[in-house]
Amino acid sequence: MRRHRLPEQRSQHTMSAARSVLSRVRAYLRYRDTITQLSRLSDRDLADLGINRSEIRGIARV
Repeated sequence: MRRHRLPEQRSQHTMSAARSVLSRVRAYLRYRDTITQLSRLSDRDLADLGINRSEIRGIARV
C-alpha cells in the first residue's frame, strides 16, 4: 500500500531530488573540465605530472 505524503514532505522530497540532480550535474561538469584542462597539456607536461595521456579520463573520475 502506498503512503501519501503530506505537502511539506513532498516539497522536502522534491528539493532533495533537485539537489541530487544538481550535484550530479556539477560533478559531471567538473569531470569534463578536468578532461579538457589535462588534454590541453603537452605530453611532456603530463609526463612531469606522472600522467600518461591514456589515463586522463580515469584521473578525471576521481
